[in-house]
Amino acid sequence: MAVIGGIGCGKSALTARLAAHGAVVVDADVVAREVVEPGTPTLRRLKETFGDDVVAADGTLDRGALATIAFADPDTTRTLNEIVHPAVGEALRRQVDAARASARVVVVAIPLFRPEHRDALGIDLVVCVDCPPDVARRRLVEQRGMDPDDVDRRMAAQPPREARTALADEVLDNGGDPGHLAAAADALWARLEAA
Repeated sequence: MAVIGGIGCGKSALTARLAAHGAVVVDADVVAREVVEPGTPTLRRLKETFGDDVVAADGTLDRGALATIAFADPDTTRTLNEIVHPAVGEALRRQVDAARASARVVVVAIPLFRPEHRDALGIDLVVCVDCPPDVARRRLVEQRGMDPDDVDRRMAAQPPREARTALADEVLDNGGDPGHLAAAADALWARLEAA
């Protein structure tokens, strides 16, 4: 199954709850960090494309510098995605296959889900965690301490809310009390276990 949703909507909260029940979670964001570690071909391509400033003195990716450049306009965001997405897709496929070899329930957290992920990763159920954009924005600023302008740029670079929910088989509302999402996660787990 895949868990999707916009930034600040609660994908991590849902996947953590499912993991507590026993699911193995493969997180595309974690995989995306792994494919840009020092010495990787993806980090080299990012440096060649966006300049030396995207690599910190210690050789790691300077995510803030990259975000400032890559989310400045749709063309640079598209270029970033053309570099990173194929590398993430390949690594994600390997990790999902390995997880399925040892687990009954595998949850793949994919913020930028596309229809082709269903076949490429063997996804049988897509669950979207959703909340109003103003709620997500407030969470990111207040709970994660993100810069409001950075949040706005990142949210603008993501597919629209309606497009995410249209890709889902099921939408879980996370616009209110955290207990509501926890209860929905527990009910989802019960259905997965029964299947």
